[in-house]
Amino acid sequence: MKYHIQHFESLDSTNKEVLRQAKAGAKQGLVVVAAEQTAGKGRLGRTWQTINHALAMSVLLRPDLPASEISKLSLLTAVSLHDALALFTPKVGIKWPNDVLIEGKKVCGILTEMQQSDDGIAVVLGMGINIESPPTWDTNMRTPPTSLNEHCSRNIHKDDVLQAVLEALDTRFIQLQNQGFSPILQAWETAHIATGKEVSVHDGNSYIQGIALGLASDGALRLLVNGEEQRIIAGDVSIMESKT
Repeated sequence: MKYHIQHFESLDSTNKEVLRQAKAGAKQGLVVVAAEQTAGKGRLGRTWQTINHALAMSVLLRPDLPASEISKLSLLTAVSLHDALALFTPKVGIKWPNDVLIEGKKVCGILTEMQQSDDGIAVVLGMGINIESPPTWDTNMRTPPTSLNEHCSRNIHKDDVLQAVLEALDTRFIQLQNQGFSPILQAWETAHIATGKEVSVHDGNSYIQGIALGLASDGALRLLVNGEEQRIIAGDVSIMESKT
């Protein structure tokens, strides 16, 4: 994939900027990077704070996929980020649906958005990667945060991470086109830190506890609850502490 990278000092949101340019006819491979986001957002309508030295970026795809398959691109993005960050530290994992963690702490968030027009489907892959840690973290976050440099023996520059992420995305996107979703699903399952563990899932209204079995083909979480398998479409997963 040929990338066209645009750098901004400040934006409301890199996703919003890509969506604006997509509506104006921007081609696949547009990459928008911002040093500051004034209205960054995460999953479920949450605010995403772009800390200093974080990599806030969004990538435009125009995939030849039916709308029902677009959700798989979020999983592809998580696997790509896992591939990229594993070049800097071996301690990277994924937690459903698409949190990227280092030693159980969140280093990256993903927000995938879709826009349909006469030009077809435009998909924006939004990513926020913590490169360096601030003096203090927001203590209200559901998953404890961390940064890449906390786990590396050398300081990593955001340009190095940007290049690694784009190369990994390109590799996985080509794999999706040539081999289908199966190898990406397998890579996701290998990297998932919660499979086989007791978890609590908050769906926005209530908590469901069970054993995480892995991923369904459509991206839903397979959860064993009281001996019966359930499919969880959306929510936040917390791994329960062992009682032993």
